[in-house]
Amino acid sequence: MYNDTTLDATLGHQLLDTQGLQCPLPLLKAKRALSQLKVGEKLKVLATDAGSQRDFAAWTRLTGHHLHQNECIDNVYHYLIEKRI
Repeated sequence: MYNDTTLDATLGHQLLDTQGLQCPLPLLKAKRALSQLKVGEKLKVLATDAGSQRDFAAWTRLTGHHLHQNECIDNVYHYLIEKRI
């Protein structure tokens, strides 16, 4: 179920839950959320769209952001993105 970003203070990053959304919405929501962060801050994105793995890897490579995590756990894709620019 899609939710707006929330701060996970215990882990020190924003959390964006895009589960249930289809391409390109997880990436678009992540881009919007990341634009609100400062350089060096991190955004954790949860998604269920399998195409998001390719999308997030390519997008972070092209934009210069750092993708710390890109894995699937129990059919949920987990991305941890550090804002670099």
